[in-house]
Amino acid sequence: MTATAPAQADQTAATPLRVLICDEMNPGDLNHPGFQIDYQGNMDRAETLRRLPEYDALITRSRTKVDRELIDAAGPRLKVIGRGGVGVDNIDLDYASLRGLLVLNAPESNNVSAAELAVMHLMAAARGLTRSDSKTRAGQWDRKYLGLELKDKTLGIVGLGRIGSIVADRAQGLRMHVVAFDPYVPDSKFERLGVTRAATLDELLSQVDAITVHTPLTDETRGMIGAEQLARLKKGAIAVNAARGGIIDEQALVDALHSGHLFAAGVDVFVDEPPAPDHIFLGAPNLGITAHLGANTFEAQERVGAEIVSRVLDALHGDVSKGAVNAPALDAKTLEALGGYLKLGEKLGRVLAQLLPGAHDVEVTFRGEFPTDPAPVVTSVLVGYLSGITDETPNMINARALARERGVNIAIREEQDSPDYQTEVIVKVTGGGRGEKERTRTVGGTVFGRNPRLTRLRDFRVELEPEGFILIASNQDKPGAVAQLSTLLGSWGVNIAGMALGRAEKGGQALFTLTLDDALTAEQLDQVRALDVIDSAYLVRA
Repeated sequence: MTATAPAQADQTAATPLRVLICDEMNPGDLNHPGFQIDYQGNMDRAETLRRLPEYDALITRSRTKVDRELIDAAGPRLKVIGRGGVGVDNIDLDYASLRGLLVLNAPESNNVSAAELAVMHLMAAARGLTRSDSKTRAGQWDRKYLGLELKDKTLGIVGLGRIGSIVADRAQGLRMHVVAFDPYVPDSKFERLGVTRAATLDELLSQVDAITVHTPLTDETRGMIGAEQLARLKKGAIAVNAARGGIIDEQALVDALHSGHLFAAGVDVFVDEPPAPDHIFLGAPNLGITAHLGANTFEAQERVGAEIVSRVLDALHGDVSKGAVNAPALDAKTLEALGGYLKLGEKLGRVLAQLLPGAHDVEVTFRGEFPTDPAPVVTSVLVGYLSGITDETPNMINARALARERGVNIAIREEQDSPDYQTEVIVKVTGGGRGEKERTRTVGGTVFGRNPRLTRLRDFRVELEPEGFILIASNQDKPGAVAQLSTLLGSWGVNIAGMALGRAEKGGQALFTLTLDDALTAEQLDQVRALDVIDSAYLVRA
């Protein structure tokens, strides 16, 4: 199926840009002036390898593996790779970026379908659909089973992004009260949606009748709903995971169903897919299961095809504002001048996201004379700050737009002099307000050669390499604090890779940082905070 743009007098129409769609989808209208779009669903790999050098862009779903072999076979003409849907697991992003290829996706197309599936699981769990279906099929006509009404119940949503917001709207249509936990979303969005904000996950768990998760799968969210968290839910609660396998711990979920603590549950995702024949979910009571069908509706498939085609065509004309998964390379001169600072900015942002999530103001101060305009470093700070907390992957293209969407104000200051280093980047974030105490956190850094260094935490001067796990502790400037903490870490077999000390004045408040080879558990961090020589302690991953 081929649609060729009509001939026109200009050079663009004489030599149309060519796009190959090699996987099955509904691409919508293929007639676009200036483009030739060739659609052949389920094209075999050998044919794709043979024909790809003739095209400026490739559009796939999950079937086609866009690996090094395919990218190399494409040759210099290929400029854009479009992936219909959310994931890009079938694309070698690092190699595509190395070759200068822009990778796009269309994550929003599936939002309504994914949200409705979560609501379906919630309703099915409340009324015992899975239980009644299996009993009826087995010849047992059980009319004594009592389900639950959702009206006037409280739904807890973990993650109030695009999909979580739609779930909140649908739940309110069912006359449910909605409480959400998402430290990275501003209060204004909660107010706009009419959703009550929970300050912590524990606060949410203690007051809801049902819980559903809608966050990305990261180191922070993997297993975030485990046995301890499920136990905090009311007896007879409902749990739903239609986001990513592993956010709700699989074994803990099954145990809570077997014990009767949970009334029922619904899952659309597994840690390993497809699941093994003996997977623990398959024998669990009162558990509804679907086969990762969140995006699988006729409407979503129509939207995703038309949307990814539109974005690819826009990208070929230079508009990369929507759907970019990787960022087009900065020019070689800028990259050479700012490479170390871009890395530094991302690390400063990532550290601040752990110290103060949900900031509404980000201020970046550049001190000293930089080798070129440091403006791209502001974007890299936002990439680090937003990393792992959004429905989209933040990058140098979309980070500012994602920040604006979350109500984050960005300020830039420049100071000609840097009193301690040739150049220094200081980032301050502010959060709270609207009834909550305003808080700020500040970090700073510089670059030695091309290697980032942390130089400031709050008002304290430090100097350490921002790598791995960093334990940040404050105390009164008295002997013995570091020794006691080192002894405690040693008793756990945790190795200290580096240390930096700082203090405001002799005998006053002091701060020290330890770079650790391994993370600390929540219980271990509590023991650190319990030391009488420690005022506060935080663990971040740089």
